[in-house]
Amino acid sequence: MTLQEFQDDIRAGIPDRLPAVKPYDKQINHAPRRKDILSEEEKVLALKNALRYFPQKHHAVLAKEFAEELEKYGRIYMYRFRPDYEMYARPIEEYPARCKQAAAIMLMIQNNLDKAVAQHPHELITYGGNGAVFQNWAQYRLTMKYLSEMTENQTLVMYSGHPMGLFPSHPMAPRVVVTNGMVIPNYSKPDDWERFNALGVSQYGQMTAGSYMYIGPQGIVHGTTITVMNAARKRFNKERKDARGMLFVTSGLGGMSGAQPKAGNISGVVSVVAEINPKAAQKRYDQGWVDELHTSLDELIGRIRKAVADKEIVSLAYVGNVVDLWERLAKEEINVDLGSDQTSLHNPWAGGYYPVGLSYEASNKMMTEEPVRFKECVQESLRRQVDAINKLTARGMYFFDYGNAFLLEASRAGAAVMGEGGRFRYPSYVQDIMGPMFFDYGFGPFRWVCTSGKPEDLAETDRLAAEVMEEIRKTAPDEIKGQMEDNIHWIKEAAKNKLVVGSQARILYADCEGRTKIALAFNEAVKNGKLSAPVVLGRDHHDVSGTDSPYRETSNIYDGSNRTADMAIQNVIGDSFRGATWVSIHNGGGVGWGEVINGGFGMVVDGTAEAETRIREMLFWDVNNGIARRSWARNDGAMSAIRREMERTPGLRVTLPNMADVELIRSALKH
Repeated sequence: MTLQEFQDDIRAGIPDRLPAVKPYDKQINHAPRRKDILSEEEKVLALKNALRYFPQKHHAVLAKEFAEELEKYGRIYMYRFRPDYEMYARPIEEYPARCKQAAAIMLMIQNNLDKAVAQHPHELITYGGNGAVFQNWAQYRLTMKYLSEMTENQTLVMYSGHPMGLFPSHPMAPRVVVTNGMVIPNYSKPDDWERFNALGVSQYGQMTAGSYMYIGPQGIVHGTTITVMNAARKRFNKERKDARGMLFVTSGLGGMSGAQPKAGNISGVVSVVAEINPKAAQKRYDQGWVDELHTSLDELIGRIRKAVADKEIVSLAYVGNVVDLWERLAKEEINVDLGSDQTSLHNPWAGGYYPVGLSYEASNKMMTEEPVRFKECVQESLRRQVDAINKLTARGMYFFDYGNAFLLEASRAGAAVMGEGGRFRYPSYVQDIMGPMFFDYGFGPFRWVCTSGKPEDLAETDRLAAEVMEEIRKTAPDEIKGQMEDNIHWIKEAAKNKLVVGSQARILYADCEGRTKIALAFNEAVKNGKLSAPVVLGRDHHDVSGTDSPYRETSNIYDGSNRTADMAIQNVIGDSFRGATWVSIHNGGGVGWGEVINGGFGMVVDGTAEAETRIREMLFWDVNNGIARRSWARNDGAMSAIRREMERTPGLRVTLPNMADVELIRSALKH
């Protein structure tokens, strides 16, 4: 397809003539068949909803076709309308657009659907089993058409993948406003998602899937590296002063979890990651994100012993069920140093977790045909998994929940995960590491994408970011110098670690000062030609301010507010009028539908004075909103960070907590 044909296809939107039916590509990793949850009348409504994208002259053909999709897959994806062109992030100038901001968003959307990046690209799912960019291909085509027509005086409104339309606005307004899964709270259970999604009226946007900000597994590898490095440091003693020879065991090689073996290598440990889906494991191996694939536990156990004894830095994948792996490690009494889990337990009944004793294919069949029995199998599997983990922690393993709802779903299954005071016996990584060491000080997963698509532009941004961070380090307070050192090391080694999958992107944990100064350096570099095209700034929603999630991002908030969502909502509102190019707010993400509210942004940095204003105003709010909230929760690091920010920022006045004597309170309650 020529560039002109590609651009014409984008501008056409939903074609007036029906394209040919697409063959079902068995080489692609497809989503499992979804639960048959709709009543007969609801199925009528689902088809009626799907057909409203098309003129009546096509209804006779499409009604039958969509009915077959709903029956066969549990959803209407409209496969026929999947474009013929290759899906990947093209250089920004190749997109047919009336403004650069719209072209940048088109680039980001296509990256989320690139088959090298997305978990189930033909079902428009980027990661996490159900993290969708759109619900169907008609929505994709219509959205891209609107973006090609958009001016700087319009805003595109997105309702759970559906483009509601272009509305008049102004140049400083967001070009796109995204909501995903924003349902009435009483209708926010997993089966509600299944029903609404099957009807075509809502979707699970995960975090960066539905907000067009996913950058492949690199997007989580920095945070995973920080977590593994600091978890390993918890095991240091007089005899052991580095991570070499430590054994880290976990699961998942999907869209997000696929970062784990790379993070293990960067951290210097022996990592073993179980993955039940052979295609997912092979994909990560082919991309160089895991060193070895093993299908035999007998062979793997011997390989583990040798790797640990030789203090190798190596990542091993077990293509099989994680419970079999944990039970074998416990039986063999192998000394595991670090343990975690990244199965998609936010989605336990629809492909997020595969129970032990069933093949991958058998599980996919049972989850749709016998959902009650499948749930029983999942819960039994979780009980067995926890029993094996408990045996290994009794021998000294440090286990942490990686925010995927593992402990939550295990507790609901009756597994032995509860400790004293009704709390889980194991911490989440946010409670022990990410929260007190990073989020409370404003450090979080800042990221950027070079819209030129040129590796040399990415290399220049790496250089600029390292230069900025090293300058900040000179005057950084002692309490954050360790974080600064780790992050400077990360950015200097990033190119060597071959992290790019899809767009020319980078992630770097940075605080407000770091993010702002790096962004300003990029803006200047675009202005003076050192960077050949604009840069898109963003972050994971898993950040200081963007997400309210009691089992992950806000799990280290102990004032009782960890189940409120004011922070995430305030954040997206504040970002929208301070200069974001696009904003998003989602129900679900990471730990599950109904368990979290999370939001994000994208900002196009184009070398202008307007971009400089946006950077200074929006990034400041995007970080300090969360620090202020964490400070009010009496988190020591956050109180220190917000005091420091008030000293250097005229106009910032944050309410600080007064500390109460708990014994005085207890005494008062007795009288």
